[in-house]
Amino acid sequence: MVSTRGIPGGRRERLRIETTAEIKRVALELMASGGPDAITLRAIAREMGMTANALYGYFATRDDLVTALIDDVYTALADAVDTAWRTAATAGPAARIHAWAEAFRGWALDHPEGFRLVYGDPVPGYRAPEGGAAPEAARRVCTGLAGLADAAWPYAQELYADSAFDWSDFDSGLLDKVRPAFPDLPPAGVALALRIWGHLHGLVSLEVYGHLRSQTLRPDKLFAQELAALVRSLSVPASS
Repeated sequence: MVSTRGIPGGRRERLRIETTAEIKRVALELMASGGPDAITLRAIAREMGMTANALYGYFATRDDLVTALIDDVYTALADAVDTAWRTAATAGPAARIHAWAEAFRGWALDHPEGFRLVYGDPVPGYRAPEGGAAPEAARRVCTGLAGLADAAWPYAQELYADSAFDWSDFDSGLLDKVRPAFPDLPPAGVALALRIWGHLHGLVSLEVYGHLRSQTLRPDKLFAQELAALVRSLSVPASS
């Protein structure tokens, strides 16, 4: 439930905020039970006991609703990993990498519908607005991943001395996010950020989608071991 206490505009505005939050909640519940194509304004209206026309007063199109959901979800994820990174600011690179990765996994398990919305199957027919659905939050997550690589780079750079990567190997949009934040990180460092992302995202996706349930009772231990192995592979001291 969204708190509306202290919001200016009176009862009507408070009711609008509460209804908007309920629409978003119902949309994610529908996606959880029926997949991404279950998000329709008509289905949401039916669940809420409203008419579809009434919902158009809150979201003009289904794509407007999906865009708002993606922005909310991505922002919540960015907040979670950014907070973990800042909290571990005085720790060494290994501890900071662990903190970011564990925050990412924790957020995904607490919000599986949100994870599936931004990292799972796309909503059929959805068209994001120009610039993306959550450009600021996406930038924060990208720079966070680059921050993991930047923290590891003083230890890992010798492992990539013969790297053939150059700037032309990467999307310009990604570089626009990463290079201003980490101007000393070379192309091989950006590739390392994507490799780290692959390790983290792979196991978390398997867990969120339930694919590990029949293989292990301790997916948390599996993730911790994979993360420790990743840090070792980068030559980052475990006590750093």
